[in-house]
Amino acid sequence: MEDKQDFEQSLSYTALPAGGDRDSNKSTGRARAQVNPGKKKKTKKKRQSTEKECSAKTLTEQPTSQSNGYPEQHTNAQHSYIQTTCDQSTQTDAHHDKSTQTLATQTLQMQCIHTQATETKSTQTRLSKPTLTQIYEGQGSADHSAVKEPNQLTLLTWNIDGIDFEDLKERIPSLLSYLGKYRADVVLLQELIPPYLKILQDVMKDYVFLQGILLRRSRVELLQSNIVKFPTTEMGRNLLIANASFSGHMLCFMTSHLESSKPNSQERLNQLRRVWKWMKEAPDNHTVIFGGDTNLRDWEVTKLGGLPDGITDVWEMLGKPEDCMYTWDTTTNNNKEIPFPVRLRFDRVYFRGPREGLPPQPARMTLVGMDKLQCGRFTSDHWGILCTFSFESSGQ
Repeated sequence: MEDKQDFEQSLSYTALPAGGDRDSNKSTGRARAQVNPGKKKKTKKKRQSTEKECSAKTLTEQPTSQSNGYPEQHTNAQHSYIQTTCDQSTQTDAHHDKSTQTLATQTLQMQCIHTQATETKSTQTRLSKPTLTQIYEGQGSADHSAVKEPNQLTLLTWNIDGIDFEDLKERIPSLLSYLGKYRADVVLLQELIPPYLKILQDVMKDYVFLQGILLRRSRVELLQSNIVKFPTTEMGRNLLIANASFSGHMLCFMTSHLESSKPNSQERLNQLRRVWKWMKEAPDNHTVIFGGDTNLRDWEVTKLGGLPDGITDVWEMLGKPEDCMYTWDTTTNNNKEIPFPVRLRFDRVYFRGPREGLPPQPARMTLVGMDKLQCGRFTSDHWGILCTFSFESSGQ
């Protein structure tokens, strides 16, 4: 797949993988339908030239961390400004005019869908389709997974492919259906652009929003938050941090969308080093969990000498389950028209236990978003990762 680099760079979606550790063509068996390689779909509308079209000029500038020591923390009363921004795509000026027009079009598309969530009761009685709120709340009340054990924390990390504006009438309700079904205590979302954020905020009233970090109000208490900007990123990438309390335990949640595409490997590794650094420097009494779209190939982690001491890969801790291995898999997910099979573990969950007391234990992991929609596509081009962590009760 090394000879596919020119093809990948010609594609408009910069997060496409470029090989280097393609493992096999064996299907996970979890998706509901396979891609038919012999059947060519009609050519889709061309995606924006690069992720740079969602420029920082159309999104709010994000603050950076302090240069020395642990980053400046924002208290619960100070974090409201964070809610106006999302996963930035770039900070160049060249695409400003086009980006503004693109975002306006995207917002209009989202608004047409979002009207479902704000209809009056009289309108709802005339419609057979459920509103977005009904889809979300109905899933939570009907599914037992929304009822949590007091000492088990659930975490969902998912790149929701917010920069793909096709089939939104099915993909947005599907996303809310999954979020309502699992009601994870912590949700880490990547590619959460402002129109998507607005819809989720209006529907998911039971969560505190910190850009791509969502904390369930009844289960997790936000203490502090921070945004750390990667200094040499060319795609506006950053690290989001939230310190919180769960059932008497101190935790630090982190998420990021590391630099995309194979040519940016060195910058991606620079960012990964910074993620590990922040994880290691978190307070000793905190359990630290990072989840996000790392865009990593296995050989890149090996290049860095493997994981640092004290930091583990949750997938590896659980015995490397094969059905959770590939989170970006074009052999089963057809959202991106890739003419060759690519199966990579782009999305990862890293863990650092507290240096004081007993650490929680990863209990299980599963992939979500694998049901094919009526439009023939999936909720996202990535599968989400749902993890459960078990804590010792305070009485034990």
